[in-house]
Amino acid sequence: MSWAGRRWGRRQRAVLWAVLLAAWEAAWGQLRYSVPEELPKGSFVGDVAKDLGLQLPELSDRGVRVVSEGQTQYFILHGKTGHLVTAERIDREQLCRQVEKCVLRCELIVEGEMKVYRILVEIMDINDNAPSFKDTEVEERISEMTAPGSRFPLAEAHDPDSGRNSLQSYELSGDEHFSLAVQAGPGGDQRPELVLAKALDREEAAFHELVLRAMDGGDPARTGTARIRVTVVDANDNAPVFSQAEYTVRVPEDVPVGSVLVTVTATDADEGMNGQVKFSFKKITEIASKIFTLDSQTGEITLLQGLDYEEDDFYELEVLARDGGDLFDTAKVGITVTDINDNAPVISVRSTLSEISEDAPSGTVIALLHVDDRDSGTNGEVRCSFDGGLPFRLEKSLEDYYRVLTARELDREQVSEYNVTVRAADGGSPSLQSSAVLALRVLDVNDNAPVFAEERYSARVWENNAAGALVLTVRATDADWGQNARVRYRLAEGRVRGAALSSYVSVQAETGALYALRSLDYEEVRELRLWVRAEDGGAPALSSNVSVVLVIVDENDNAPQVLYPPLSGAAGSGGAWSGVELAPRWSEPGALVAKVVAVDADAGQNAWLSYELAKATEPGLFRVGLHSGEVRTARSPLARDAARQSLVVLVKDHGRPALSATATLSVLLAESVAELLAELGSAAEAAAPGEPAGSLTRWLVLAVAAVSCLFLAFLLLLLALRLRRWRRQHLLPAQSGALRGVPVSHFVGIDGVRAFLQSYSHDVSLTADSRKSQLRFSAASCCDTLPARPLPDEPAPLLGDEDPAAALPADPAAPSVSCSGHVFSDTRASS
Repeated sequence: MSWAGRRWGRRQRAVLWAVLLAAWEAAWGQLRYSVPEELPKGSFVGDVAKDLGLQLPELSDRGVRVVSEGQTQYFILHGKTGHLVTAERIDREQLCRQVEKCVLRCELIVEGEMKVYRILVEIMDINDNAPSFKDTEVEERISEMTAPGSRFPLAEAHDPDSGRNSLQSYELSGDEHFSLAVQAGPGGDQRPELVLAKALDREEAAFHELVLRAMDGGDPARTGTARIRVTVVDANDNAPVFSQAEYTVRVPEDVPVGSVLVTVTATDADEGMNGQVKFSFKKITEIASKIFTLDSQTGEITLLQGLDYEEDDFYELEVLARDGGDLFDTAKVGITVTDINDNAPVISVRSTLSEISEDAPSGTVIALLHVDDRDSGTNGEVRCSFDGGLPFRLEKSLEDYYRVLTARELDREQVSEYNVTVRAADGGSPSLQSSAVLALRVLDVNDNAPVFAEERYSARVWENNAAGALVLTVRATDADWGQNARVRYRLAEGRVRGAALSSYVSVQAETGALYALRSLDYEEVRELRLWVRAEDGGAPALSSNVSVVLVIVDENDNAPQVLYPPLSGAAGSGGAWSGVELAPRWSEPGALVAKVVAVDADAGQNAWLSYELAKATEPGLFRVGLHSGEVRTARSPLARDAARQSLVVLVKDHGRPALSATATLSVLLAESVAELLAELGSAAEAAAPGEPAGSLTRWLVLAVAAVSCLFLAFLLLLLALRLRRWRRQHLLPAQSGALRGVPVSHFVGIDGVRAFLQSYSHDVSLTADSRKSQLRFSAASCCDTLPARPLPDEPAPLLGDEDPAAALPADPAAPSVSCSGHVFSDTRASS
């Protein structure tokens, strides 16, 4: 490929890159500014706050900052004005030596929103550099035999400025034997040539002094000069000739220093001094002159220092071959540097969060990463990843930016801290890698309610406990952290026997210890059921409840209580119970005389009662049931036995120690009513001397009341029977002299009374208020003379579908009665 073709290709790539860049800017909404070079530090570049719609207070609140590519920060953001200003003096020629359009890139990062905006700043050239020649003193040797019109190439001037500020023209002054011609190179550069306008004569002038001036197009224009000394020499017939007009070579960037990259060769047909060829660089940049060296004798181009593809990938040199007679030839050398994978990816953390709440939604950005690999092609393709199993994911945002986002909701109770290692690997072989570690702490939110150690608590508490005694301790834990995990306990509201639950027990708020506030009595409260609530210190607070059952354990603290016989007034203070019982003298052994009834308020073994006869007038006459308390005759009373018998029955429980009570019974033995009344009278006089016979009167009143109750019951029974007959007459009235559903032939009349000729068995269901009655014949109970089923032409069954309530008088006060029975009738009257 020719030099013109290569330069044209590079120009096409530059145009294509500009088109792609413009499309990319339109898609991502980039900011673009332009400033001239060499501005002082702090010069205004653009109003970023206005262009992005950011308010000035938000700049500090959101953590807005500017990051430049490379190691030098050329721009900063002014916090008070929101302006983008220069941070350093910018020299376009130093930054963009071989780039026609110099653009610096930087990113504006909004840390509060984890957003990044790209800013492109074009550095405009100013005419701050004059054209210059590599050698200000040039010596040319020209034979006096050289024909007029011959051309001799001159060294080109270099102007690092661009556009109109770059090199524009040349001028030559000093001698009429020479003129200046300028040729356009393949890349559009100007190449000055010295033209012999008039034949030389060494005897006339052995030397000619010329001045070559180079001028740029700036305003004002800058110039550079070089002095040319032309020495006229004797004739030299043949000029050196290179073996090829253009040398090209491709070398990897890691080629060792001192390696021979290419060797140029040239031949001269002359002999002697005129045939000796020496090589030199005719055209070479300042940077290339530090990298390459040319052996003047052998033509070997050797590497002086290491190549770097990322710094420059192509060098163009021009080599001059000159013989001893000052005839020369030129050739071009193109050195292309190929890339190798010698640069590992670089991960820059542009913005990151050090803390994140565990209830942050999925997709929350926690870090903004910039990844760069200076290599090109596959060697510069970077892939980012991190270890699996983490609740994070990577998302590419811009061309070389990645965002680290949460892939799901976090749970501080499972993992409280993350050290996320992000790895970047390029596509080279072997691949180079680098990594960056993101430390993230998960902040707690109150998302866990306290959990009790047990599903339910229970404890046994002995009654008569001391007030303030510890009953049990409940414990709950909270998986949260800090204040959210601080648990406090309290009782749920409730009432026990009309009193507030808090008057019985209390719970210590910090420890969960449950205390009894009063002495508990099993006979009053046998079980306390309550709820303890555990509440954390979050906002809002979370809580949970647990059921606590306190079982009151009985103690033998209650003596048996005799219900019968009742407590006598005289012995009331002594705990004895007394009563009077009657027993005929003809009683047989085992006859029931009385029954001592006692209860014990305790429970279990403490309430098991036993009875025994503690004292008796006649020890062998009566006996007491051990568990029943029944007083029975042990033998038949004898005539010699006293009419009045006194019995003392001892009632005791099975507690430890056992508690007891006594009951005194007075038993009167009599053979007749008269004797009984006499004994009762004497007993009354003995019970209360000088007072009316209260006991006898009481017994007489009871007898009269019993007789009256029996008489009243008889009257009520009679009234009920009469009412029943009356209702039957109204529920089954005769209609047209016959029962409905029964043929007339089945009746016979005697004195106006109809009777059945045959026997029937039927079920009757009667109600007084539902207005529905049923009479169902039972086929199995009828005689053979009555068909099992009614004939088709027979009327409907007795008391069938018709409402019998129409034939009954309305009686709203009548009670509801339902009866069902069997009625068997023969030749007797049906009514």
